[in-house]
Amino acid sequence: MIKFIFHKILGWKIVGYYKLPSKCVVIAAPHTHWIDLFLGFAIRNSTGENIRFIGKSELFFFPLNFFMEYMGGIPVNRNSKTKTVDQISNLVQNSEDFKLAISPEGTRKKVYKWKSGFYYIAKKSKIPVVCISLNFKKRIVKFIKPYKLTENYDIDLKKLKNNFKDSVGKIAENS
Repeated sequence: MIKFIFHKILGWKIVGYYKLPSKCVVIAAPHTHWIDLFLGFAIRNSTGENIRFIGKSELFFFPLNFFMEYMGGIPVNRNSKTKTVDQISNLVQNSEDFKLAISPEGTRKKVYKWKSGFYYIAKKSKIPVVCISLNFKKRIVKFIKPYKLTENYDIDLKKLKNNFKDSVGKIAENS
């Protein structure tokens, strides 16, 4: 039903779809609106991939926490000194199948610099990064093949960001 609504009624297309590796960090961008969460659920349903996500712990309040956890949400406290990268990496290492979606911007506002957590989770866990580019204007979700990180953060980030040059968020000016 969700797949039908997503594709036939709302008119979204998924292109360049690759079967995701059993373990990966998925970065989806641009993240400009709260509706992106539900778009992510529709993408996950359409592809059949069990993709989890992290969200600020403030979203995991009763009774919403049941829904968020059912949909694959993992709460993180962004204001504490907890070692989120280590915690997520341990989840990856202790799972046979762990795909984690993260918004590299870390917020819905316009940003000029991505947060680096996704990079360090993938690096520490020794898993590839898969880019999912969202284009609300054309209603296209573009999957880019998995990228294995090198030892050079700047080069990796440049290559990853290049995958989003045609992306347009729900709120275009925040893309």
